[in-house]
Amino acid sequence: MKRTPLAHRRTKAATPLPGQPVRGSRTGRPVMALLDLLGRRWTLRVVWELRDGRARTFRALQASLDDVSPTILNTRLKELREARLVELREEGYALTVLGTELLKLLLPVARLAEDWAEHQRRR
Repeated sequence: MKRTPLAHRRTKAATPLPGQPVRGSRTGRPVMALLDLLGRRWTLRVVWELRDGRARTFRALQASLDDVSPTILNTRLKELREARLVELREEGYALTVLGTELLKLLLPVARLAEDWAEHQRRR
């Protein structure tokens, strides 16, 4: 069996943070770091599930996220915590002040998505 050199092995991607190389930016432009983070599977859905301001336990989040694996959910929560968008409180996971600001920016997108869906149904 041929061994793959360490440099060529797939490694876990670090949490995208401003100032560090991320997808689309070698310099880690803040907007590119955020888009890289939010573009990862299940990340936006985790933020969306925390939108009501109530803290959720890991199990409650997992139950609301359909088919997410515990490994992926744990990874996304870790990344969101490292990015300071989510925090772990005594009662569970919740959005931070910064995470709440992000959510406020996503709400108009959600409204647009509802309008778009309605438009598609009328066709």
